Amino acid sequence: MKSIPDATAMSGWRKSSYSNGEGAECVEVADGHPGVVPVRDSKRPHGPAVGFPADSWSSFIVAVKSGELER
Repeated sequence: MKSIPDATAMSGWRKSSYSNGEGAECVEVADGHPGVVPVRDSKRPHGPAVGFPADSWSSFIVAVKSGELER
């Protein structure tokens, strides 16, 4: 995991499908950054953000979708 102090220059941000529509608990990820998946709080678009290795992020998503992790 790598800290990204200012994520405003990064492009491709999208909200998680698990984020609610009321402005709370909104997680965004950025596509198009080879080898890393940037993640940030949508309420704080200027950062900080964290970058996860792509393979670790994929494992996390599989665990969430399989119900291995509780939301």
